[in-house]
Amino acid sequence: MPVKLRLQRHGKKGKPFFWIVAADARSKRDGKFLDKLGIYNPNTNPATIELDVDGAVKWLENGAQPTDTARAILSYKGALLKKHLAGGVKKGALTEEEAEKKFEAWLEEKEAKIAAKKDNLTKEEQEARKKALDAEKEVNAKREAEAKEAEAAAAAEGEGAAVTEEGEPEANVEKEVDQETAEEANTEEKKG
Repeated sequence: MPVKLRLQRHGKKGKPFFWIVAADARSKRDGKFLDKLGIYNPNTNPATIELDVDGAVKWLENGAQPTDTARAILSYKGALLKKHLAGGVKKGALTEEEAEKKFEAWLEEKEAKIAAKKDNLTKEEQEARKKALDAEKEVNAKREAEAKEAEAAAAAEGEGAAVTEEGEPEANVEKEVDQETAEEANTEEKKG
């Protein structure tokens, strides 16, 4: 029975979530499996991967073949490196302690890279928020300045209009309106 290490899809449409499983190569993608080795969530940044490294190494040593994506995940989490180091121990090139030291050093280096990526992502997000806030403050300041200018202009017009109204008696204003309506009536009679 050929065994494959592959991904089994879960989650809703547009939000995939995968289990990393050891399954018979003839079974369906989301069908029966022999062993669940971990999970893979590509929706987060960086992707969330939880893997039973020792279980994956056991299946690899027994002849299980990973798919391309599963191989990339196993390599990312160090399962392939651990299998390689275990082969060196079997051949006598390394001792068990030396292999464990190399694997731990590699894990520390990998986790430092992941932590640095997370820090950079949070810094970029904070900078983007700060830029957006500064831009919003600038727009608000422009709006306030325009509103003050509009109020000053309206106040100036209001004062100017009040002076002309006070300067002319109301009777004259009524006479002007009467003359305008009379002129409009005359122009309409001439047209008709």
